[in-house]
Order: sequence, then structure tokens, then C-alpha cells
Amino acid sequence: MILPTKHLPQDRALLWVGAEILDQLKEPRSVSELWEAVREARGKAPGSAPLPFDWFVLALNLLYAIAAVDHSNGIVRREASE
Repeated sequence: MILPTKHLPQDRALLWVGAEILDQLKEPRSVSELWEAVREARGKAPGSAPLPFDWFVLALNLLYAIAAVDHSNGIVRREASE
């Protein structure tokens, strides 16, 4: 689920989805703006599977758990790496 496996394609692994989320967080965004940006970017990628919202939320939670993003006042932003 977090990493790709024989039965879970790379573009469905939470780390892959998390990378797509971080790629869209060049500037702070609301969750809904971020969701739309990730869906739009994924739609342009050839051969990628549609991303369900619950999978997006799981990846966002993973990023929060590892302190890669922060959420305050309705805005999601990247955390600076140290």
C-alpha cells in the first residue's frame, strides 16, 4: 500500500501519490485546490490510473505523518527539509 508491490502498481502506491502531491505544492494550497491540481496533472500523464479521493487523502495523511506537509487554517504547505 505504501510501496508498490507485485499486485499494486507504482502509480497507486502511497509514496508515488505523495510525490505527486508534493509536486503540486510549490505554493500553499487548500485541500480542494490541491486535489484538483493532482487530478489534473494525473489526467495529463499517459497510462496513469484515475486517483480516488480516499487514496489522495491517505497519501496526504502519510505526508503529514512524516512531517513533509503541514495543515493550518485550511491551507496545506510543504515543510522545509532540514
